[in-house]
Amino acid sequence: MQPYVIRPPDAARRAANVPDPRRARTRFTWAAAREGLDGLPGGAGLNIAHEAVVRHTADPARADRVALRWLDRTDAVHDLTYRDLDARTARFANLLTRLGVGPGERVFTLLGRVPALYVGVLGALRARCVVSPLFSAFGPQPVRERMHLGGAAVLVTTPHLYRRTVAPVRAELPHLRHVLLTGGDPAGGGEPGTLDLDALLAAEEPVHTIGPTDPQDPALLHFTSGTTGTPKGALHVHEAVVAHLATARAALDLRPDDLFWCTADPGWVTGTSYGIVAPLVVGATLLSDQGEFDALRWYRTLEREGVTVWYTAPTAIRMLMRRGERGVPALPHLRLVASVGEPLDPEAVRWTARVLGRPAHDNWWQTETGAIMIANLPADDIAPGSMGRPLPGVTAALLARGPDGRAAVGTHGAVHVLHGVAEGELALRAGWPSMFRSYLGAPERYAACFADGWYLTGDIARRDLDGRYWFVARADDVIKSAGHLVGPFEVESVLTAHPAVAEAGVIGTPDPVAGELVKAFVTLSAGEAPTEELRAELLTFARRALGAVAPKEIEFADTLPHTRSGKVMRRLLKARELGLPEGDLSMLEVAR
Repeated sequence: MQPYVIRPPDAARRAANVPDPRRARTRFTWAAAREGLDGLPGGAGLNIAHEAVVRHTADPARADRVALRWLDRTDAVHDLTYRDLDARTARFANLLTRLGVGPGERVFTLLGRVPALYVGVLGALRARCVVSPLFSAFGPQPVRERMHLGGAAVLVTTPHLYRRTVAPVRAELPHLRHVLLTGGDPAGGGEPGTLDLDALLAAEEPVHTIGPTDPQDPALLHFTSGTTGTPKGALHVHEAVVAHLATARAALDLRPDDLFWCTADPGWVTGTSYGIVAPLVVGATLLSDQGEFDALRWYRTLEREGVTVWYTAPTAIRMLMRRGERGVPALPHLRLVASVGEPLDPEAVRWTARVLGRPAHDNWWQTETGAIMIANLPADDIAPGSMGRPLPGVTAALLARGPDGRAAVGTHGAVHVLHGVAEGELALRAGWPSMFRSYLGAPERYAACFADGWYLTGDIARRDLDGRYWFVARADDVIKSAGHLVGPFEVESVLTAHPAVAEAGVIGTPDPVAGELVKAFVTLSAGEAPTEELRAELLTFARRALGAVAPKEIEFADTLPHTRSGKVMRRLLKARELGLPEGDLSMLEVAR
């Protein structure tokens, strides 16, 4: 059975950066994509900051284009041109050199969406340091753990975040030589053992020459949070910028005249790859909003600023859906809506198509991949619920699984690739430019991610007749019930298609006969009451759509537990169901 699809208008398809995705997938090469970048003068290599900032200043028209449009908490607008950003990042790079911070040393940022974040990240890359952004809502222990593992030499943060998060653990960070504070009160005296970044930058020269940078030199260090064990530090290199550019053009349809808004927090990989690097490499204007999520503010920002490409998360879309359809402004400038961070359920795709006038284009990637790997391209038909097809230059496959649900790897490292319509562990052929090069200090952990030339993602997916991929579950989230392997997301998607359900979280609960039974927790839409009649209706609704893998129990909840970035925390639901102490789940509460 062919899935229902949403077809883009012919004019939009023709105008896309990749108007013929099928042809592009057969002709694309990463070597050709590399030609879209300048490289350092004199063949001195490839540097992310040069491609994102410096090269644009060679053309006066591009130099005076707005690079960063920052909205502060009061909604005031502050613009920085590419020329401004070049001068500020040059000052930061010069400051690092004066402080004795050399190439390869680690510069951490603990900042929200403020100009100092963009200056610090790009300035450190100019100085050929390795940049590691941290989530500003972390507590002291997650920050200490990541900075200790990463050997942080420099931290850029604010006085408030320093006092709250870093000062309590400063003595446990022996590698940390410099703490640079921004946005403080110059008359306030500062914090002991810190430096005033704003005053120091004012004394530096606004001109800087980037030294030779090998494309394989380390550039970005992103930590991924697990539910057990230490965080994994995924290390990426300057060559990743090739993928940042190619995927921004293909999956996000970005162009130099775009006003691009990525709502991802800058402490995560999306907030760096597409919240800083990619739009600036394209030469677009990047919108950054310091304010927190508020539906009215977001609608006002989309309308007033004339956002043309909006990259957001399923949770944000669902929050807009819960607010309802009244008062949604016309958005004539908005050309593309894209979503990432967790699977986008079909109802959310249909809602954006109906209410915003443009369907949300889901895409898939991971911290380890460094860039978008699978997407619903702007010129592709969208099958709501699908994460799309592999991007040009990306080779994906499904691998046969063993009893543990993961890809079965033979004694000599061989795997079995499934063809046609199939379900298995999603794998990518290794070798794309933004692929992570190591887990910091964990070579065995890194080696275990690869088999037979494939990167093993740990995600279970299925592929349909048209070559689209559909997310099923994380391998360790799969529910094994009476011989069935049940993906929680599939059940959640069905439940949220019911008009009474606002959100759902699905787990497996122990059962002596079936192994596990499927249980769903649901929050209800405004105006709905949690009655036994509604519970029975939802069970029947799910059974008709899902058959044997439908939930056997539904529990109504006022709210569901979420990570800071909005994902439903299934493991916390399961821990509560099993009566486990929540104190043992501290790492879950700061997971991506």
